[in-house]
Amino acid sequence: MAALPNTSSASPVPEGTSPVTVVAGAERLPRRRHRGLRKFARNRAAVAGAVIVAFAVIVAIFAPWLSPYDPIATSFMTVRQAPSALHWFGTDELGRDVLARMIFGARASLAAGVVSVGIAVVIGVPLGLLAGYFGRWVDAIVSRLADALLSIPFLILAIAMAAFLGASLTNAMIAIGVSAMPRFVRLARAQALTVKAEEYVEGARAIGLTDTRIIVRYILPNVLPPIIVQASLTVATAIIAEASLSFLGLGQLPPLPSWGSMLNTAKDFVEQAPWMSIFPGIAIFLTVLGFNLLGDGLRDALDPREQ
Repeated sequence: MAALPNTSSASPVPEGTSPVTVVAGAERLPRRRHRGLRKFARNRAAVAGAVIVAFAVIVAIFAPWLSPYDPIATSFMTVRQAPSALHWFGTDELGRDVLARMIFGARASLAAGVVSVGIAVVIGVPLGLLAGYFGRWVDAIVSRLADALLSIPFLILAIAMAAFLGASLTNAMIAIGVSAMPRFVRLARAQALTVKAEEYVEGARAIGLTDTRIIVRYILPNVLPPIIVQASLTVATAIIAEASLSFLGLGQLPPLPSWGSMLNTAKDFVEQAPWMSIFPGIAIFLTVLGFNLLGDGLRDALDPREQ
């Protein structure tokens, strides 16, 4: 196997560069983060998004204690009952409490969004960093792979992969994660190309630091802010993708609930029991809105171009 291009060979120290430059470049990041946090706290829309996301996460974590009923328990005495004091969000075609299923469905929908984006970040960011830092054939291979995946629409690729892997929530997460991965490859590559030209990175290379240490200590921390912003926005896209896959029968399987699978069931009862589709739809809308507001706020606070 061909070795990676060596960029850590000894080279003259660039004019105007010293170990002090390396330290100064590394110390700029904490100060920038503090300014970003203060800016985020002053952004009302971003704070509202953070509150919505925090509420959804709390509901998902404490679902067993918050749910008024068993989400998969059926009762043919309460089939398609309208919202009432006994069942706040009504019941579905099998007499199951819609509120209970929404609370437990938050677990599946949020897990799908977070895990799939985690897969995309874990695979995409290292590939993008390697491509941007080493260049040459590494960049050519990684970039062509990302371009090939980006040539296919995101949701179409996720549906095709989920259909190939088989219907399950786990396979849906994998399909969404792989489909979202090229976004992080391109972003990490572009950021690495910019950061590696900075004086403190040149100085670190000149004083003999290894490529691995330069990437981990100097390039990765400066690449993280836009990655965090993109991850927050992509979680919203992933939640919609999971709902779409579950709606098509390729995600969460019955009787376990997810917001997408609840919409799949509700499509046959839109006129007789509209609450079956209204409440899961509202949950998806608010959660996606929360992540988008959060992502926009993080972008304004952390993206160096905005600062």
